[in-house]
Amino acid sequence: MPIKKDKENGNKYVDVAVVGGGLAGLSLACLIGQAGLKVAIIDKADPSTPMTGDERTTAISYGSSRVLAQAGIWDKLESLGNPIRDIKILDGDSPVLLRFLSEEVEDKEFGTILLNSDIRKILNKKISNLPNIELLAPEDVRDFKIHDGAVDVILNSGLTLQAKLAIGADGRQSFMRQWLDIETRQWSYDQTAVVCLVSHEKPHHDIAVEHFWPDGPFAILPMADDQNGKHRSSLVFTVHGDRKDKLMGLSKESFNSILRDRFPEEYGHVEMLGERSAYPLSLVHAAHYIGERMVLIADAAHGIHPIAGQGLNLGFRDVKELARLIITAHEKGQDVGSKDLLETYQRRRRPDNMAMVAVTDGLVRLFSNNSPPLRLVRRLGLRAVSKLPPAKRFFMRQAMADRE
Repeated sequence: MPIKKDKENGNKYVDVAVVGGGLAGLSLACLIGQAGLKVAIIDKADPSTPMTGDERTTAISYGSSRVLAQAGIWDKLESLGNPIRDIKILDGDSPVLLRFLSEEVEDKEFGTILLNSDIRKILNKKISNLPNIELLAPEDVRDFKIHDGAVDVILNSGLTLQAKLAIGADGRQSFMRQWLDIETRQWSYDQTAVVCLVSHEKPHHDIAVEHFWPDGPFAILPMADDQNGKHRSSLVFTVHGDRKDKLMGLSKESFNSILRDRFPEEYGHVEMLGERSAYPLSLVHAAHYIGERMVLIADAAHGIHPIAGQGLNLGFRDVKELARLIITAHEKGQDVGSKDLLETYQRRRRPDNMAMVAVTDGLVRLFSNNSPPLRLVRRLGLRAVSKLPPAKRFFMRQAMADRE
């Protein structure tokens, strides 16, 4: 059913307005749109041009892949990605201290490495074929107004969307969160992730490497070979403070030299593909996620350090829960923006998000330093997990985000 527009006042009427066209917002819109709700997505970015972060990759967990399957796009994405079947964890100059093998957990892969640009492109294509979803982009939100069981989403273009619910999927600097005057707990880690793609002479064998250095993690994530059969991986090279400027300022040849010093020998000759990008690392967590007929998801509610590779996956858990509540209410003829629904969402998601915030923050503080006592503790801890099958299986399940 097409979205209804009032010709006299220029208003459009929808069930749900999603503010933000990133991966979480698009996925949620896709899920609820397929269930018959009328949805509008408002996004600052033009969908035909690259978005900040599109050049990065994401390790889509098993749990997140089930969400994307429900959205009807996983079959297309899976063929573009590469599975993680083996994870090696090292600390500084140590040998491998802990190793996770997918064959130890029913042979389910730990995740699938995909380019963000591929996920976004396929989500946009899916949405373009759903008649009750409209993407308004490039467009921006100027204001909100709550009244008579609805929320008005007032756009810069002068158009007003009247919805039963507005969802903030507009990232760490969320305008909706600021409009709701929600306090946040946040700080910088004084770290920067330098991200790029690399080619290597020998295959990666579906292995992901998480190598902890005092500066921060050096992560190698296995990607699918390119069209010419060239072996590829995605690199996240974390550095402290102003070392980012030095690393970003190096010539390609000098940067490649540093990569070769850090990469395991079994990859053979290594060199950067394309360009480097740099992203400051921080934590932000909203004191609460809801207001009257308004709700936050993903990075708008919680942005974490990428040390555990679970940022977007955590957002997909928000998407899954909120979509389930909205679809159930819609099927029962209930109000999809009711106070009870939003409070249920917050009650179910906030503890999980708080736990992941605490875990990732603790890992950063434990691993991103060179204190001899802490170095000893973490190496002993990793070896202990390696020798305790129940503990090892627990951590492998967490890596998968397997919560089915």
